[in-house]
Amino acid sequence: MARKDRTGSRKPRSQQTAKRVPKMGYYLVVTDTEATERCYFTGLHDSLPEEVKEKLVIKVVETKTQNLIQKCLEMTAYEAQYRIPWIVFDRDQVQNFDQIVRDAEKAGIKVGWSNPCFEIWMYAYFDSMPAIQESWVCCSKFAELYKTRTGRVYSKSDAELYGRLCESGNEDKALKLAKEKYEQCIKGGKQLPSEMFPATTVYELVREIKRKAVTKGNI
Repeated sequence: MARKDRTGSRKPRSQQTAKRVPKMGYYLVVTDTEATERCYFTGLHDSLPEEVKEKLVIKVVETKTQNLIQKCLEMTAYEAQYRIPWIVFDRDQVQNFDQIVRDAEKAGIKVGWSNPCFEIWMYAYFDSMPAIQESWVCCSKFAELYKTRTGRVYSKSDAELYGRLCESGNEDKALKLAKEKYEQCIKGGKQLPSEMFPATTVYELVREIKRKAVTKGNI
């Protein structure tokens, strides 16, 4: 039932919905991990200016790898006109990694993939993206670097993860480095995400959000 305005007249549902629509977009980020991406993107949103936070939503949802696309489509179906769907996941040991990327893109979902893992993106904050194929090696090496640069033990569930990366690293350089590494893979003739390492497209999502958060972005 439509709500009444102050005069007692009922407002159309379209007007009610319009008030709830974030002007800068509703980013729906569906991932297959339990903590890292949620902590990172929650921290990213918390770092935005107060006036921006009210206009830009970042919702992180976890599900199983094989359900990423379905879950994203289900949650985007509601008020799809302003929800911006992304899936964020790692190559790791995912056998159908390239197929998931292709299917998501065909469905109109943007993909923030990382090869070998999300830590390779966070590596970029410290001006480095080493050529590591195994995710467990990447995580272990990143943890060592993180401890050296921040003075803290790396924890995937650290609510302050994003803030520590920005404080001890450089986000602008991270965005530039990740873009360069991705383009190097393309120029090198690599066509499939599984062939590209070190590489990530998470920088595209972060760059898009940061550009919306500033009046005159130079990222």
